Amino acid sequence: MNIRPDPTFHASPKLAMEAPPESFAYTVLLSPDASKPDALAVIDVKPGSSTYSQVVHTVTMPNKGDEFHHFGWNACSSALSPLTGHAFLERRYLIIPGMRSSRIYIVDTKPDPTEATIHKIIEPEEIFRKTGYSRPHTVHCGPEGVYVSTLGGGGKNGTDGPPGVFIMDCETFEVLGRWELDRGPQTLHYDFWWNLPRDYMVTSEWGLPPQFENGILPEDLLSNKYGHHIHFWDLRARRNVQTIDLGANHQMGLEVRPAHDPVREYGFLGTVVDTTNLEGSIWTWWREGGKFHVEKTATIPPEAAPKEQLPPLLQGFGAVPPLVTDIDLSMDDKFLYVACWGTGEMRQYNVSEPRRPKLAGSVRIGGIARRSPHPNGKAFGGGPQMVEISRDGKRVYWTNSLYSTWDDQFYPDGVPGAMVMANTKPDGGLELAADYWVNFPDGYRAHQIRLDGGDCSTDSFCYPSV
Repeated sequence: MNIRPDPTFHASPKLAMEAPPESFAYTVLLSPDASKPDALAVIDVKPGSSTYSQVVHTVTMPNKGDEFHHFGWNACSSALSPLTGHAFLERRYLIIPGMRSSRIYIVDTKPDPTEATIHKIIEPEEIFRKTGYSRPHTVHCGPEGVYVSTLGGGGKNGTDGPPGVFIMDCETFEVLGRWELDRGPQTLHYDFWWNLPRDYMVTSEWGLPPQFENGILPEDLLSNKYGHHIHFWDLRARRNVQTIDLGANHQMGLEVRPAHDPVREYGFLGTVVDTTNLEGSIWTWWREGGKFHVEKTATIPPEAAPKEQLPPLLQGFGAVPPLVTDIDLSMDDKFLYVACWGTGEMRQYNVSEPRRPKLAGSVRIGGIARRSPHPNGKAFGGGPQMVEISRDGKRVYWTNSLYSTWDDQFYPDGVPGAMVMANTKPDGGLELAADYWVNFPDGYRAHQIRLDGGDCSTDSFCYPSV
């Protein structure tokens, strides 16, 4: 423990933007056939460095079949909350869940990222015993502990009871127990995030393990059996206060991104596909008059494609849906980045007016039918997927793998691990950096990214920007 707050903790989003730029990026790697252990790659992102855009260290896990997906820090700017006593923690440990194994790894990034090591392993039996949940997914560092969402309940198939959120101690990493006291109508889970001073949490839905572990189930998708609700919670009381149905055709509302500045009571949700027309969509939520509201504020159309360019799953449609699989919001709440994994497009929206997003920029790379190459000429398998933004908003990083079995369905020719970066323009627009291309070891796919010192999908703030 430090004797003063970690210098990477910032009271407000504006102060976070003024901090020094990132030096390293952490990216989880998964072995899709479980032939070798999953790993954490540490990448040099310092321009001018002799190892720029190269993997400079790898932490290989001792087990196989974990399926790394999302991960996060043990502590962040939320530790500066005036209501808790954790201001002297360090942003030091990465919490990495195995989504298929329900095992969690704690990786210590000190004294240097290039010497990161495994600090602790939490076996699935502890999570089952203390929470009744399985398939840990999203990790967020809260003021009083580490919050982890899950995608499965108990039992072998994860269908014995609903999934939810549990809390871990942020220093010992002991699993403490379920977070919810009253879950209301929520029976599926995916993402979550919050506005700390306004005291609310937002959660979303994907599906239960039998609906995703062996690939997407077309019959469930076309009969609208995946998640299509957004839920709002009283954060301190730990109870569901409102649930809104997006409409059953809006399947898989996944990532939730609240405004970073806590005085702004709104945020965004990305929805994978509309089963009536194959569109992807962006939704804006806000609170007004003591109630939450949500509306669809942007749509992204599918793209027609010849049958021979499509995987069997899509040949009957004659088109590629955008498949909005991730979104991320810049620290100044000005730009929303939308990953269209199916069409191979990264979109940038100006959301200064949150209920009127305006397309401000776009780049193409990969894609089911287009297969757009990188500016360096290399092929990019898959499409833009997990996206991460630098604190100053000048760089946007992304990878290309969604989930092993889904990769195989939508991209049967393979999804070799890749990570790219685009530079942004102050008034909108982005351009892929020709000199940034990360080569990962053969047989691995790349998923979520975290930046040292924090990033736009890591930190939540307790004080408003000035």
